[in-house]
Amino acid sequence: MKKIAVVTATRAEYGLLSPVIKELRKQENNELIIELIVTGMHLSESYGMTIDEIDDRIDRKVPVSVSSKSAEDISANQAEFLVKFTALFIQEKYRAVILLGDRYETLAIAIAAGNTKTPVFHLCGGDTTEGALDEWIRHSITKISYLHFVTNEESRRRVIQLGESPDRVYNYGSTSIDNILHTADMTKCEVLESVKLKNCRYAVCTYHPVTMEDGSVDRQIKEFLEAIQIFPDIEFIVTKSNADQGGERINELLDVAANEIGNLHVFSSLGVRRYLSLMKYAEFVLGNSSSGIIEAPAFHIPAVNVGDRQRGRLQSISTINCETNRMDMVKAIQKAISNEHKEVCKKVISPYGAGNAGIQIAKKSIETVLNGNIDLKKKFYDR
Repeated sequence: MKKIAVVTATRAEYGLLSPVIKELRKQENNELIIELIVTGMHLSESYGMTIDEIDDRIDRKVPVSVSSKSAEDISANQAEFLVKFTALFIQEKYRAVILLGDRYETLAIAIAAGNTKTPVFHLCGGDTTEGALDEWIRHSITKISYLHFVTNEESRRRVIQLGESPDRVYNYGSTSIDNILHTADMTKCEVLESVKLKNCRYAVCTYHPVTMEDGSVDRQIKEFLEAIQIFPDIEFIVTKSNADQGGERINELLDVAANEIGNLHVFSSLGVRRYLSLMKYAEFVLGNSSSGIIEAPAFHIPAVNVGDRQRGRLQSISTINCETNRMDMVKAIQKAISNEHKEVCKKVISPYGAGNAGIQIAKKSIETVLNGNIDLKKKFYDR
């Protein structure tokens, strides 16, 4: 019997992995088992216990600390991930582990896989986000990984530039487009009712810490909150930050502000279906999450991308970039809600695929494992 592991530690990550997991499940039999391993923020009450939002069979839970107030916390968390997943990989002898993205815990899990000679199949490599620690983490995971499932052609070229052989790098697009086609199925009335709002104009927001900048969290959130108060006729539906360093502070500030600002509505998590359904009918997306860059254009919705966290990521013309100060955000929001920009958004074609990435990633993963000819002694590909 051969086993493939899929690991998820965050709500956003699970949303992107979900189309792949569902396709992998269809191929399970006596010879092939898929194990979904849930860890990290999913198991934390302070981050909304998002394990409850997982709509698939959970095969293993690996609790690990997600405290994120300091660099020491992050390093301690990584050490715990490394030790626990090394033991798990030795015990279970997975033929491959599927990982997504660029978070610090993902790097630790990838190192555990490397130490135990467990092949890594990596999603979303090759992107660039110059304002976040994710940048170097993502490229580090690429060098540990055996198969690469990138989301666009620019990223494919970068992974090959890092020395990975082109015959192991596949551009099937982003699974976020799969989700848009198959998951965002709530009506506007239903989804607003689920967040206790009536029919209204609203924006969907997520603000994560810019991990390559120090000491700016309080100032940036202050500017963000002042900007949204300029638009009292728009409701701002905000999902809390992740467990990057500074994320806990952002969430504290948001909780306080939610009691003081009438058009601010803060949630630990909205779940994939509700989040995407909200985005579908939103006036615009605001913040510094990758969802504004990748998913909003597929809905033909404007995105106001704040600051440097996503700098370097492939963007559509529907995305409006602005600085982290209040006036720049206000100008960007005014542009986003203008009729002129809405017309621009209607014509946008997403560069992130056609919505069938999950099927293709699952097929190639299973084919590679069943063929059994994985050679982890990779040669550096010189173009």
